[in-house]
Amino acid sequence: MSERSHVVPTPEGEYFEKSRFAGLSFIAAIVAVVGLIVSIIGAIVWPEQFAYSWLFGFAYFFTLCAGCFFWIIVHHAVDAEWSVVVRRQWENIANLFPLIALFFIPVFLFRHHLYEWMNIPPGEDHLLDSKRAYLNLPFFALRAVFFFVYFSAVAFMFRKISVRQDRDGNPASTLKMRRLAFVALPLFALSLTFGVWDWLAGLNYKWFSTMWGVYIFAGACGSAMSLTVLVMAALRHAGYLKETVTIEHFHIMGKWMLAFTVFWAYIGFSQYMLIWYANIPEETDYFILRNTKSWNLLSLLLVVGRFFLPFALLLLRSTKKDTRALCMVAGWILCMQLLDIYVVVLPELHRTGFHLSILDFFPVLGIGGTLVFFYLRLVGTTSLFPVRDPRVIESLRIVN
Repeated sequence: MSERSHVVPTPEGEYFEKSRFAGLSFIAAIVAVVGLIVSIIGAIVWPEQFAYSWLFGFAYFFTLCAGCFFWIIVHHAVDAEWSVVVRRQWENIANLFPLIALFFIPVFLFRHHLYEWMNIPPGEDHLLDSKRAYLNLPFFALRAVFFFVYFSAVAFMFRKISVRQDRDGNPASTLKMRRLAFVALPLFALSLTFGVWDWLAGLNYKWFSTMWGVYIFAGACGSAMSLTVLVMAALRHAGYLKETVTIEHFHIMGKWMLAFTVFWAYIGFSQYMLIWYANIPEETDYFILRNTKSWNLLSLLLVVGRFFLPFALLLLRSTKKDTRALCMVAGWILCMQLLDIYVVVLPELHRTGFHLSILDFFPVLGIGGTLVFFYLRLVGTTSLFPVRDPRVIESLRIVN
C-alpha cells in the first residue's frame, strides 16, 4: 500500500488575501523607507551613534526570528500536536533570515566603532592577545557567514518540505522534518550562542559569562512566542483561522510565555548573582555599568517589567483564556525585549548614563517596516496552516 493511501482527509487551507492588506503593506513600506533613509543620513553624520543604534535594532529582530526558528525545531523534535496550526507562521517569520543577514552588513561595515578589540594592534593588550585565536577579523566574518547561511538555509528547507506536504500529503515529509530538526537543534545552540557572543558580548572583549547565550536564548524564545500570539490574533481578527486556532491554542501559548518569563528571570538572576558574588573585576564591569547612574533605572524597569508584571498576569488562567488580555501581555513582553536589548547594547556607548538619541528609533523602524512588508508578501503564498500534516486533526481538536 502506498504512503499516500494513509493520508487522513483534512480541512481545506485558508489563504491570506494580499489585496485586502495593500494599505498595510504600503504603510510598512513607507515606515521602512523613512527609517532606512534617516539611518543612512545618521551613518554619514554621526557614525558612532548609528553603529550602536543599528546594532540595537538588528539584534532585536534577530532574536525574534531566531526564537521562531527554535519553535519550529522543537515542534518537530518532540512531535507536538498543538502547534501544527500555528507552525506555518513560524516558518514564514523564520524565512525572513536572508533579510536579517542583509541588515548585518552595516554592523560589519561599522565594526570599528563597535568592537574595541578590532582597533587594538597585537602586543598592546596581553589579555586580548591571549584571545586572538578567536577574536580576529577573518574568523569573525567567517562565523557570521556560517550562522546566517545555517539559519537561512534550514529555515528555507523546513518551509519547503512543509509546503510540499500541503500539495502531496506525503507523511514521509513529517519524518524528514523531524530528522532535520535533530540535526538543526545542536547547530542552533552553537549558532545562537556564538552569534550573540560575537555581536553583543563582544562589545566589551574583557567581559565574559558562560550563561550569556542562554540568557539571550530565553528572551528570544519568550518574545517569539509573544509575537506568535499577536500574529495569530491579528489573523483571526482579520477573519482567518476562526475555526482553526482556538482559545485552547492561545492558552497553551500563554503557558509558554509564562514558562519563558520565569526562565528568563532565572537565568538573568543566576548570571547576576554568581558574577556579583565572585566579584572578579573582569566579570563585574558589565553589571557595574548598568547598575549605576541613570542606567540603573532602566535595569530596574527591566526586572519589574520583564518578570514581575507578566509573571503575575500570566499566572492567572483567565489571562491565558482571554485573547485580548493575552495580546496585551504579549505586546508588553515584546516592548520589554526591546528594552532588554537596548540595555545590552547602548550602555557601551553612553558609559556615563542613559542618553536617548533620535537615531535609536529609526533603525528599529527601518528594519521592522522592511520585515513586515516582506512578511505580508510571503504569508499569502501558502495556506495559513499546514493542511495535510498527519497531526492537523489532533491539533484542531486540542483541549487543555
